[in-house]
Amino acid sequence: MFGLFKSKKEKLIDKYNKLLKQSYELSNVSRKDSDSKLAEANRILAEIEKLD
Repeated sequence: MFGLFKSKKEKLIDKYNKLLKQSYELSNVSRKDSDSKLAEANRILAEIEKLD
């Protein structure tokens, strides 16, 4: 209920954290998939840094 009015930065941080978690979980199963999630997380991190 309180997450309805998040800023763009907060949404990106949530997405970044979610992708990092997925990357970690995939690291035991598929290195390729893990690396692609990590690369996507790094792109999100670059967007977050642009907002600052």
